[in-house]
Amino acid sequence: MADSAPPADPWFQSLFADRIGGANYGKGTEIYKFEKIKRAKRKALAEHPERKLLDFGIGENDDMADERIRQALAREANKIENRGYADNGIQNYKDAAAEFMQRQFGVRLDPVTEICHCIGSKPAYAMLPAVFINPGDITLMTVPGYPVAGTWTRYLGGEVVKLPLLEKNGFFPDLDAIPAEVRQRAKMMVLNYPNSPTGAVATKDFYKRVVEFAHTNRIIIVQDAAHILLTYNGEPLSFLQVDGAKDVGVEVHSMSKGFDMIGWRLGFVCGHPKIVQAYADVKDNSDSGQFMAIQHAAALALRTPEIPQRIRAKYQRRLAKLVAALKQVGFQCEMPGGTYFLYTKAPKAAGNRTFATAEEASQYLIHEQSVCCVPWDDAGPYLRFSVTYMAQNEAEEDALMAETVARLQGMNLQF
Repeated sequence: MADSAPPADPWFQSLFADRIGGANYGKGTEIYKFEKIKRAKRKALAEHPERKLLDFGIGENDDMADERIRQALAREANKIENRGYADNGIQNYKDAAAEFMQRQFGVRLDPVTEICHCIGSKPAYAMLPAVFINPGDITLMTVPGYPVAGTWTRYLGGEVVKLPLLEKNGFFPDLDAIPAEVRQRAKMMVLNYPNSPTGAVATKDFYKRVVEFAHTNRIIIVQDAAHILLTYNGEPLSFLQVDGAKDVGVEVHSMSKGFDMIGWRLGFVCGHPKIVQAYADVKDNSDSGQFMAIQHAAALALRTPEIPQRIRAKYQRRLAKLVAALKQVGFQCEMPGGTYFLYTKAPKAAGNRTFATAEEASQYLIHEQSVCCVPWDDAGPYLRFSVTYMAQNEAEEDALMAETVARLQGMNLQF
């Protein structure tokens, strides 16, 4: 039977915006990295149903939110006054965010003018470029990292200049290496510490250099603090703790990582009141706010410091176990300073099989031993292992580590 002809293009094929591919939208053959991983996982499960998938590729908390927070949500969801649009956020959540910033970091913020909620931090990174970026403007983005602000910069006609995070530089961007022409056109720099995926944590000295850089070059700073409560080297450090930081930018916080509220979609943008106001104006034209019951429940979470302390302890314990396990099979890795990710150099070979990239190595691990991790080749070949796997107790964690060592030990990994 002859192959059927490919479907004809819809009449509006030529109308797609250039930013998503124009007339060629949907015709590309490139496969997104995470889609490749999903396909490889399905193939490994189909070919080896007897072999449990060891999934270190997940990047989302494995527990539900604390029971007290879930109960608060149920109470608030049944109040008629919480039924409507929240617009730019309820005052209770803003007040709780201000209290959190003061208690955790010693940072004083006006809950009316210097804090605005977001429906998760992802939309905030989509909206903040609209505040500053005109066609031809530059956003500086560290890589590897979360790409949303860069994607929206390009959507708006701007340009993204990538700042590689190299191990020899402590996974900090080399600000001195940014060309003068780039600095002149740049309007915004997006940072992320504790850094995902490298696990590096910022220092006050680094943030002081960032503030000086921003003043000298007239560039706005957006600091992604999604993993800030998962800091293991001392106390968590906010960008806004550094003198002058609030004069040059904002910090974006999330309820997801530190509070086990990944599906609740809530966070807040805080810092310079004029930037917060501009973000709120864009937001007003983009969404109508998160469900007020969620905001009330999240306010309780922000006022309950033992919740992130418990979550932090769990992931720190799991990371220590993973580092020990991977070292047994040859990985050259150390405990990260933060996040729930372990970022480590990819193997160069396994037996007689060599790998040109981290992606090749990760695909080999999935296909040969059903061990799933995420490859990053943006700044050298690295693999990212997440400790957000499902495990009910420490005994299950230990069993998973033992199985990981057993699977990888016989692969003759070479670094």
